[in-house]
Amino acid sequence: MTSMTLAFLGWPEIVGILVLVVLLFGARKLPELARGLAGGVKEFKKASRED
Repeated sequence: MTSMTLAFLGWPEIVGILVLVVLLFGARKLPELARGLAGGVKEFKKASRED
């Protein structure tokens, strides 16, 4: 991943963030959060394609 937001993060930082997310939300909430995030990305792409 070479996007600007992740350009300054290495693998240890990414793993640390993922561990923090699991601790905060719990493993059972992660699929729900991922679905919500994917839906948001889909809506953003759809809106950016439309004029």
